[in-house]
Amino acid sequence: MIRKSFWKAGERIKIRLMLIMGYLGAVIGAGFASGQEIVQFFVAYGNHGLQGVFVSILLFAASGGVLLYTTHKLKTSDYQKVLAYLCGEKLGGIVDFLLAIFLFLGLSTMLAASGAVFYEHLYLPKTFGIFLAYVMLIITLAAGRKGLFYSFNVLVPIKLILLILISGYVVIFGDIATQSNITFLMPQDEKYWLLSSILYVAYNFSLAMVVLSEYQSVSSPREGIWGAVEGGLLLGGLVLLNYLALQKFLPMIMHYEVPMLFVAGQISLTAKHIYTLVLWVGILTTAIANAFAFAQRFAKFTGLSYPLCLIFCLTMALPLSLQSFSGLVSKVYPVFGMLGILILGALSYRFIVDLMQGSRNRGSA
Repeated sequence: MIRKSFWKAGERIKIRLMLIMGYLGAVIGAGFASGQEIVQFFVAYGNHGLQGVFVSILLFAASGGVLLYTTHKLKTSDYQKVLAYLCGEKLGGIVDFLLAIFLFLGLSTMLAASGAVFYEHLYLPKTFGIFLAYVMLIITLAAGRKGLFYSFNVLVPIKLILLILISGYVVIFGDIATQSNITFLMPQDEKYWLLSSILYVAYNFSLAMVVLSEYQSVSSPREGIWGAVEGGLLLGGLVLLNYLALQKFLPMIMHYEVPMLFVAGQISLTAKHIYTLVLWVGILTTAIANAFAFAQRFAKFTGLSYPLCLIFCLTMALPLSLQSFSGLVSKVYPVFGMLGILILGALSYRFIVDLMQGSRNRGSA
């Protein structure tokens, strides 16, 4: 009896950890690991940026929990069915089509990011970095959903541990910039800090929704919801840690494309090399999420086998991945943000309606 209880407890913990890894794997990509997202959405708003961080923590936790509540209510792990429920059949189909396009563009962007890391920081050919990511994606995703879960369970902890070690070291031992410099160099209007934090969560949630929906099939409603909430809290905690680390090096980090590599370089050259690995793993996990979702969607649309569609989709992404990484980011991510706001708004609306209907039903009972 005791052994059975321990086994059940272990299974619950395992499921929650899987959801946490999935959430972190989808969101902590190139932009997060580079520090550029944290600078643009939080650090650039001065002291208000910290308030924005706490708003993002609450939003990540709440939106993850509500999504898993919704997938279990619908009894589906298909994000397309979730979109149809949230937005209606017609609008949901349009959103799904747009999301499919942006998943493909996101995949191309991550392949380009891999090439940029190898070229700019490891002094190797850009094409080598793209090809290595291409091969890794085929290997990890050949098994479909199992490959997605397994790759996140392996890669995300590595990324998480290294990120916490380096950012945590900087927060504790890093030099503190003077407040006068921080105030003087804030490039954003501080009154928009709340909008900035909402936009940050919204555009990250587009991809997170696709990944987290897959975990409905391996979790109970209780463990799924709590796992997503805990993943959102941990994700927000990492945003806070990176914010504190980056703020210590104002105003210098405002001039760097990859500010966290500059921060890691202030510790030592070895730390900088280690963080380059963190950055690449972040790119890889986001590419895995994009590639899996798009290949699965393409297989469903064409009726072809998933492995064949995976190779075909990855190969189609190669020409676009040869473009500039920063150029792709500037074009793709703003539209991702608008799509994310629509999805997040519809999710919140449906959840509130469910709560009101449940309250009325209990009142009339």
